Amino acid sequence: MPAGMTPVYLEEGRTRTFACAYEWPGWCRSGKDEVSALASLAAYAPRYAAVAKQARLAFDAKPTFHVVERLPGSASTDFGVPERVTTRDTTPLAAAEGKRLATLLQAAWDVYDQILASTPAELRKGPRGGGRDRDKMADHVRDAEGAYVRKLGLRLTPPDRHDHRAAAEFRAAIADAIQRPSKGTPLAERGWPQRYGARRIAWHVLDHAWEMQDRSDRPKA
Repeated sequence: MPAGMTPVYLEEGRTRTFACAYEWPGWCRSGKDEVSALASLAAYAPRYAAVAKQARLAFDAKPTFHVVERLPGSASTDFGVPERVTTRDTTPLAAAEGKRLATLLQAAWDVYDQILASTPAELRKGPRGGGRDRDKMADHVRDAEGAYVRKLGLRLTPPDRHDHRAAAEFRAAIADAIQRPSKGTPLAERGWPQRYGARRIAWHVLDHAWEMQDRSDRPKA
């Protein structure tokens, strides 16, 4: 791959395509096709830069992409969820890469917490009047992570999100599972490889964090 380029993969459904960066869990955006998905991924680079900064990692906010892999999408893809496991996800995970994944996942949680704390309780509705308000969205993120942990072989109950100590312990258990050196196989039957787990969890956290930001804005006159 040419130097200085960001490796990405495409998950191509019938009506929606996701473009995701291999090395940056959570930096994953969609569009109606390859061109619009890659354009959206690029447009969100400055926002993902806050995650890289929190993790103290160098990040190119004006990237050039190199598509390394194309995967067929599914109904989940078209619904709006990046759900395909890549070839790279199932290769051996060394300690250094595992630690980097866990650090970026923790950074995504930190950015989410910062945005949540500054978000008003009531959010601007969508064009059809839909969309969760802040607290329901935060509960949804917590409940989703309660399901995700089982994909990582963990039996944990998601804590009350106002219990910061319990939430920190819950996240630490996830991060520990993500960073453990492995052969790259799923951590549970019908579960997720660690790279995919980090990507899916970080994507879900950031997708809702950015939604909160967007729907906190006042409508333009």
